Amino acid sequence: MVTAGSVGEAVGAGFWGHSPEAPLDLADLTRAEVESIASRLADRSMPALTDTLARVGNCAHPVRLVGRSDTIDTRTGEIVDTFRSADQPLGMLYTPCGNRREDVCPACSRIYARDTFELISTGLHGGKGVPEAVKANPLLFVTLTAPSFGAVHGVRDGNRPCRPRSRAAVCEHGRRLTCWAHHDENDPSVGAPLCPDCYDLDSAAIWQWHAPELWRRFTITLRRRLAATLDVPASGLGEHLRLEYAKVAEFQARGLVHFHALVRIDGAEGPGSPAPIPATALADVVRQAAAAVRYTAPAVGDHDAERVLRFGAQTDVRIVREGTLAGEDVTAEQVAAYLAKYSTKSTGVDPTRPRPHLAALTAACQSLAARALAGCSFNCGERAAHRHPRLCGDCSANPYALLGHWSSMLGFRGHFSTKSRRYSVTLGALRRARRRFQRLAADAHRNGRTLDTRDLEARLMAEDDAETTLVVGSWTYEGTGWPRAGDKALADAAASRAREYARWRADQRTTRPAR
Repeated sequence: MVTAGSVGEAVGAGFWGHSPEAPLDLADLTRAEVESIASRLADRSMPALTDTLARVGNCAHPVRLVGRSDTIDTRTGEIVDTFRSADQPLGMLYTPCGNRREDVCPACSRIYARDTFELISTGLHGGKGVPEAVKANPLLFVTLTAPSFGAVHGVRDGNRPCRPRSRAAVCEHGRRLTCWAHHDENDPSVGAPLCPDCYDLDSAAIWQWHAPELWRRFTITLRRRLAATLDVPASGLGEHLRLEYAKVAEFQARGLVHFHALVRIDGAEGPGSPAPIPATALADVVRQAAAAVRYTAPAVGDHDAERVLRFGAQTDVRIVREGTLAGEDVTAEQVAAYLAKYSTKSTGVDPTRPRPHLAALTAACQSLAARALAGCSFNCGERAAHRHPRLCGDCSANPYALLGHWSSMLGFRGHFSTKSRRYSVTLGALRRARRRFQRLAADAHRNGRTLDTRDLEARLMAEDDAETTLVVGSWTYEGTGWPRAGDKALADAAASRAREYARWRADQRTTRPAR
């Protein structure tokens, strides 16, 4: 086992994890995992497993496929290459699961975070087809919060107590509204209401359900207020400026989402053209729009009332182009890293050890959905829990029919990361570029030549790909996950080591002395 001291000494010469004296951390293996790893060594399939782990990037839940694919030259019709799953190290094709959530698959979530980082940072300083002149355009970091539905426990800055109020302060249910504890982020009580009976759980679930609609209305209101600031019709705003943004949703400890967004203003010609208003004026308009957004949520059933929903009062708007964020000097890459980190964050609900207040929010979503579908003579309440529910006409028109279907996401049905059309590149374009690079590298290897790197980025990011080959495949799904218990343990340990190496690389870049 490598100690912290030996790690510190080894970092000076290189990453300690590359040393033969730095084995993977496999300290908490179960008996079944130990036996399966031993079986790999006994039947000599460990080299095949390590090769497969490398090919899927240490994915925790790879998809197993059986079949073949042929690469055909479209000009001649000749089969230039054939790929068979039977020729693979473990006898079938393993592909990454691609899950974005860090708690589900740390390895695949890293790829999603890196793609999100590239998407966001490209809109910050250009590249990949975006003009570098966007660096001069007004850019804000905006956080829109959820409103309060009752007092909750929280982590306070400066090591302050949670809620230092008079011990005599009690609610109408006789519970104290004070807490002198110093919570940390891992405390399960963080985010839990001081009084569950005072906390408006139903309204919290309904706000979460309609949060994407609030964001949509915010962007509409923002454009209208920008038009009013320029004294032009809202329909003609595109002739004067373009509003671009990249947004991610982050689950808070209480189970509700905050929206973090980079908001940029371009001129009428699009990215890189001069903006007609400065960043300070844009910040004022963003604050006004966030405060003005309202949405009247329909009632749930006959014994409920409509609710007027809005964002929380703590709207945070900061100017990024001046290089300050949260009181500290940061680079554009750090701002992009913040949003990329949020994009892989999950709800915080652990099925094995659910926090009571998050479990209560999940139950509230299911209860509201049951009330919305109550009285249906076609049993839509039972089918609503299916993966692809088929509801009757009346239930399909009910705005809360699928709230229970999204209860595992605490009622949030929106995308975790979205962007406007011309903010930067798309995730699809980045994934397409990765596939193109793999094909170019494979073609170069097959033909015994060096990969031509001239104008490589332009070729990878091109909209029209002048492909001269066509891949035709026939594949059958065999399952998901590793076939032996120890395989996943090795994948998780290798992925953990890869993350340590990535952090070490980042530390080396930030601590390297200037020349």
